[in-house]
Amino acid sequence: MSEPEKEYTDGEVTVIWKPGVSIHSAKCVEGPGEVFNFNARPWINMCPSGALSYFRNERPSKAAG
Repeated sequence: MSEPEKEYTDGEVTVIWKPGVSIHSAKCVEGPGEVFNFNARPWINMCPSGALSYFRNERPSKAAG
């Protein structure tokens, strides 16, 4: 059985990680620097497996007054 999705948020953006898709993650880390560059921020520039995605969290609308 595959691991469930995991979500990480800072309140503005939520990152979704699908560990079951990321089964070959060592290949990404050992591969070209344009995929994972641990000396840069952000250190993940793309995810060739599709295991990472994100969305912007919606801000609550202000009540009209």
